Amino acid sequence: MSTGELNRRNLFRAGGVVAAGAAMSMVPGVSFAVPAPGAGQQTKTVTGTFRPDVPDWYYLPVDVPRGVKRLDVVYSYDKPLVPAGTRGNACDIGMFGPEGHELGTRRGFRGWSGGFRDRFSISAAEATPGYLAGPITPGRWHVILGPYTVAPQGLNYRVDITLTFGRDTSKPFRPNPAPETAPARDRGRSWYRGDSHLHTVHSDGKRTPEQLVADARAAGLDFIVPTEHNTSSSQLVWGEHATADLLILNGEEVTTRSGHWPAIGVPAGTWIDWRYRASDPRDFRRFTDQVHRAGGLVTAAHPFANCFGCTYEFAYEIADLVEVWNGPWTADDEASVTHWDGLLRGGRWIPAIGDSDAHNPDHTVALPHTVVQADRLGRAELLAGLKAGRSWLAESNDVQLDFSVSGAGRTAGIGGRLVAGIGTPIEVRAVVHGVPGTTVTFLDQLGPEHSETVPESGAATVTWTTYPRYSRWVRVEVRRPSGGPKTTTPNAMVAMSNPIFLGAADAG
Repeated sequence: MSTGELNRRNLFRAGGVVAAGAAMSMVPGVSFAVPAPGAGQQTKTVTGTFRPDVPDWYYLPVDVPRGVKRLDVVYSYDKPLVPAGTRGNACDIGMFGPEGHELGTRRGFRGWSGGFRDRFSISAAEATPGYLAGPITPGRWHVILGPYTVAPQGLNYRVDITLTFGRDTSKPFRPNPAPETAPARDRGRSWYRGDSHLHTVHSDGKRTPEQLVADARAAGLDFIVPTEHNTSSSQLVWGEHATADLLILNGEEVTTRSGHWPAIGVPAGTWIDWRYRASDPRDFRRFTDQVHRAGGLVTAAHPFANCFGCTYEFAYEIADLVEVWNGPWTADDEASVTHWDGLLRGGRWIPAIGDSDAHNPDHTVALPHTVVQADRLGRAELLAGLKAGRSWLAESNDVQLDFSVSGAGRTAGIGGRLVAGIGTPIEVRAVVHGVPGTTVTFLDQLGPEHSETVPESGAATVTWTTYPRYSRWVRVEVRRPSGGPKTTTPNAMVAMSNPIFLGAADAG
């Protein structure tokens, strides 16, 4: 094995268009010579330092000759002590092939692991989860480094690139995406339970795809949308783990430095770029348009999550859904519901959803999840129901909710509208099961209007009368004053609905 050492302390700006007017940030790269006959491997190393004022992304060019059957990358960086309240070092990593690494170049994308792994490998037959198997084409590859946070002392990094030469006789990787149906759970027009924000070992989760499927089935879900951070790799293997009683839709959690937005319900193999911030609204629009053209939906995820790059900073009017409840109930979720309710009161309704965002085996899949009314258990039908807001959020499969309004001889359900005169009495009705120790509350644009305590049996029918003159819309919340599973936050949400609108369409 031959090893070359390149010490790089000074970074430089190099040409290359990322977006209009933006230059790519490069670090000096490495070039591998064509090996002598019989040569097995070559390794080269790059070291350098990032300062706190660095851009978000750096690219390390790697010139790959012919005859390479496997590429391996190992990286590391120091983590010096920092004062309390000061961010330390964290650095992400990924890979682009010679087809290109400019913004939106899907053909060049070969994988991403963020800060979850310290090494990865790619060959024609297989790749580390998060990366895409395929031939090691000769040309200029790029390791992408993303200094997520940088300590005041700087971030010293090291990247080792190893090429293995020889003829690859292994069987090439063949994509095996999930089937488009789950006939054992398809009930025609019905309410379907699904979790649309989940992770496996293909990004920063610790569940295997097989384990996620098992846990989703045990939770009583009808569908799931795995959403790995910034990679499409898992979309190509779900067929190996699919069952007839669980529909698996494709997704990606687009993880930017200005917030996360899961793209859900996209075709298998869809990759959405993430190398921009909220200060680049044209880029955000470009990639949300890509999702919509592919038939998918855009979710504003955990809008008030308290970590750098997690809080949603993009335009809400472009999002199709808002994830107001993410995992066990916390103050972040309370803030999200309050903000979403404020948008609704101001006349901007974006349907709410709830997801577990489960990463690890101790994270409960389906806590929470969304129950959506759809014409059948299919991608297009589920997405149509979610986009129309025909949905409610539940803590678990034990929770049952039927919410409707009636008046003037007509009835409307969640996400619908009851057209009636402003003086027409409207009966608001909620039937709940499986929610002992909770309180059912009806809300409209003025806030909470009527509440009743659910008996220990966990079942109740709650009614209240209002008029379109006073209520432009109504929705329902079911809360547990004592908290909820895996949370000590008081008044935890157990179930909540999207609104039902009242009166003429131009009045709401």
